[in-house]
Amino acid sequence: MHVRVKQSLPVMITGVILAIVLPVMQAVAGEKFKVVTTFTVIADIARNVAGDAAAVESITKPGADVHNYQPTSGDVRKAQAARFILRNGLGLEPWFEKFFRKLKKVPEIVVSKEIEPINITEGVYKGKPDPHAWMSPVTALVYVDNILNAFVKYDPGNAETYRVNAEGYKQKIIGSIQPVWKELAAVPLNKRWLVSGEGAFSYFARDFDFRELYLWPVNTDRKGTARQVRKMVDAVRENGISVVFSESTVSSKSIRQVAQEAGIKYGGVLYVDSLGGLTAWRRRILIF
Repeated sequence: MHVRVKQSLPVMITGVILAIVLPVMQAVAGEKFKVVTTFTVIADIARNVAGDAAAVESITKPGADVHNYQPTSGDVRKAQAARFILRNGLGLEPWFEKFFRKLKKVPEIVVSKEIEPINITEGVYKGKPDPHAWMSPVTALVYVDNILNAFVKYDPGNAETYRVNAEGYKQKIIGSIQPVWKELAAVPLNKRWLVSGEGAFSYFARDFDFRELYLWPVNTDRKGTARQVRKMVDAVRENGISVVFSESTVSSKSIRQVAQEAGIKYGGVLYVDSLGGLTAWRRRILIF
């Protein structure tokens, strides 16, 4: 009896090890390549490139203001488990550098790389790049390429899948441009005004010959002071503007005040720094 126990001990140990290791190995084998992004817009682009080959999560939730976000310990754990992290750059995420120092051996990818930025023209950030480059369908193509390159570099086994997905997505973006121009053909240039709380539409305005009017240049500098409101009311009246908008991540109070004082329509919410729900997504100013 004693001998049988000794002979069976290695088998028992092996069995215990296999019982522990095999499920772990199977779980690892079944896990998708994981990527984390700083905010939901980049996550959406990345998911279109990844398809079913990778899982993409955003640190900020839909509706959150990425400019002023305060990362949590849970965000650190989420990012640490990723194979790389995608961020916008151009000063969009002022919290990122401190956050990134808490991570170990997780590469960062700046998705706005190679984009020629439009500079902010007023306020405390005057001369700094406007970070909202994804609002242009032209520069959005650069985002897709940069994200594709990251997936191919760090997950080469699925490179062809990523390339096919990225090309299909770019064709969708390109295909979205002509219908916008067709709609705008009926709008005189002097009527193409985009009025909002944050000056987040400079790239879109450049692409589609809009003029932009806003209360503050970027949300990190937002105030909504009486002077800002009065200045916008005067400009709205002077230029015959008939509608104003707010953004999903900030209060609409100041813009609604402009609409009320100027006697014009408040047009609702635009989605810039964050995606909304499904209904909100369908109402976005640009649907790529």
